[in-house]
Amino acid sequence: MIHKISGGVTAPKGFQAACCAAGIKYQNRTDMAMLYSVSPCAVAGTFTRNLVKAAPVQWDMDVVYQEKTAQAVVVNAGIANAATGKTGLEICRATAEHTAKKLNIPEKSVLLGSTGVIGPNLPLDRIVFGVDCMSKTLSDTREAGTAASKAIMTTDTVNKEFAVEFFLPSADGSGDVPVRVGGMSKGSGMIHPNMCTMLGYLTTDCAIDQALLQKALSTVVPDTFNMISVDGDTSTNDTLLLLANGQAGNKPVTQEDESYALFLKALFLICRDLAVRMAGDGEGATKLIEMRVYNADTKENARALAKSVIGSSLVKAMVFGKDANCGRILCALGYAGPAFDPEKIEVFLHGEKETLCFYTDGCVQDFDEEKALAILSESQARFSCDMHMGDQEATAWGCDLTYDYVKINGDYRS
Repeated sequence: MIHKISGGVTAPKGFQAACCAAGIKYQNRTDMAMLYSVSPCAVAGTFTRNLVKAAPVQWDMDVVYQEKTAQAVVVNAGIANAATGKTGLEICRATAEHTAKKLNIPEKSVLLGSTGVIGPNLPLDRIVFGVDCMSKTLSDTREAGTAASKAIMTTDTVNKEFAVEFFLPSADGSGDVPVRVGGMSKGSGMIHPNMCTMLGYLTTDCAIDQALLQKALSTVVPDTFNMISVDGDTSTNDTLLLLANGQAGNKPVTQEDESYALFLKALFLICRDLAVRMAGDGEGATKLIEMRVYNADTKENARALAKSVIGSSLVKAMVFGKDANCGRILCALGYAGPAFDPEKIEVFLHGEKETLCFYTDGCVQDFDEEKALAILSESQARFSCDMHMGDQEATAWGCDLTYDYVKINGDYRS
């Protein structure tokens, strides 16, 4: 049994967080966050597939793939430290070195994250100031975790955090012990399927083998973070990190058994929740769009079809205008790539209380326009498509396209 609990990254045992206003770009708000574990952690990660990778992404990839352990994370908002060449990498090294000294941990156990404007160099003096402040105020309280989740925001309108608890056998055989997974993420623009978390940080007190930790993360990402899109842009800074410190005292998970399956399920719930929150908080968005494709021939085709719909600018505009123009959904399905028979599929619009059939037997259906308008006026726009081809399904999430998206991105640097 897995149940939601309050909090985020500080919910698991042994994790602390802090934040501060370092004045990197924003004024009168916190813009740096720190995560710290009281003991070394197994670490896993997934990163942007954009060929232009920010300096902190390069740094973290080296730590995750070579060191495989970590103990702290330092994140800043406002400046992305991307397209900054050797200077950017040197700032990463200097930040990790200073953090390591303050926390008395190895330099290569410090992970880094940056988000914001691409191009400018980070002011190292401000970063050092932030590290100094945060190293003195680390706390394992729920409030500290929430504050950290707010500090990493850029154009986000709300912070995003989530935590769950479940039980696994104890290491000493005395019974079951509670195990927790917590997380926070930020992102509302430059988000498109391809490991599109922008920035995401997950913590767990589960004792688990590092290789299995990485496998679990890589398993859940394709159906969570890779199934959202806001604007079709894959960021230079996308990073998702998972740290496991083993403080729960469970029997270490070393094989793909029942304990691993339960951990995997908990991790999926965390990642899906954070991903959906990001999609719903897209820049300028007024509502979340969900597209479920089911009875497809393959999982890959179901994913491609669902992502095509939520990524369509015309579908996004349709939802914003509350115009039940189902031809736009059909169009997005048709150019998605996978082959299917248009005469056999069915497309539906789902409301809180009723469902309308948009399309079946190769024809757009007559439907009650007033009911469609009422459904599209709800907080979510939910569509589905029955492919009538197999037993595979996938769900993707996006948001509507509004005037405010252009306004926000037209003056992003100012």
